[in-house]
Amino acid sequence: MNIKLNIFHITKGTEFKLKLDKPEADLTPEMISSGSWRTKTFKPFNFDALGVPPTSGHLHPLLKVRSEFRQIFLEMGFTEMPTNNFIESSFWNFDSLFQPQQHPARDAHDTFFISDPATAHEFPMDYLERVKKVHSEGGYGSQGYKYDWKIEEAQKNLLRTHTTAVSARMLYKLAQQKEFRPVKYFSIDRVFRNETLDATHLAEFHQIEGVVADYGLTLGDLMGIIYEFFKKLGIEKLRFKPAYNPYTEPSMEIFSYHEGLKKWVEIGNSGVFRPEMLLPMGLPQDVQVIAWGLSLERPTMIKYGIDNIRDLIGPKVNLQMIYDNPLCRLDKKII
Repeated sequence: MNIKLNIFHITKGTEFKLKLDKPEADLTPEMISSGSWRTKTFKPFNFDALGVPPTSGHLHPLLKVRSEFRQIFLEMGFTEMPTNNFIESSFWNFDSLFQPQQHPARDAHDTFFISDPATAHEFPMDYLERVKKVHSEGGYGSQGYKYDWKIEEAQKNLLRTHTTAVSARMLYKLAQQKEFRPVKYFSIDRVFRNETLDATHLAEFHQIEGVVADYGLTLGDLMGIIYEFFKKLGIEKLRFKPAYNPYTEPSMEIFSYHEGLKKWVEIGNSGVFRPEMLLPMGLPQDVQVIAWGLSLERPTMIKYGIDNIRDLIGPKVNLQMIYDNPLCRLDKKII
């Protein structure tokens, strides 16, 4: 039998230690200040490894859908209106829109009035007098409402009930220019109403509004631009129903066919601003203003499959939903 004998000669190397040291993963400020890093063993860096994702905020679904709507307006050549004043006077929110002071919408059951400051005092007085006259006496081909218009009612501050108050300010500003020029405005922002809270209503929501001012505009122009606007949303089945608004005549509700519900549902409102609203501002008589609006919450709820609006906005929102919700791309299934 052959026997193989292996002999090894072992000596201490330069890395010889009597105890095992755990390699360091990080270079700390303490190691640098003390100089101990010179004797430490460090793990090799893996530059191909994924790092820990940093904590960051996430866009709310409303912001994602708002961005899509805003892009559509910009593609159509509209200019965004400044909407940073949540508090508005009753004059701009109601009176300038030819909405009478005894209208039910001006009741505390429907509107949030401000207690401090309770009133506003800075108005364009010549314009205010013309608004007062068209309410109480009539004018511009209208008999008015024939009531005692009171400035005390117009001075009351409130949380704006619609962004049309912003449109009124912008149209008045447009009327003060030496020469009229056609404009296209839009706004998307928050409004407030004293609503009964349920699965589809909150005391605050977002209103989308488009406004076009030009010579000789008709109801056909309004319907055409509405068709074009909703076509860009992927909505082509539209119907219009006559409606009433204090500041538009004619007025129309906008309906779209909901493929999921298999029925027509209301998606917006529209109309032509009345002369009693426009002419006191100083706009030329042959200038017409067409407008339409809809809410932001309804298409967002349909897009993301949310049944209760309180799961979309408010204190009961699940933050994980905001983290997980996908990108928004509006398509034919949202309305």
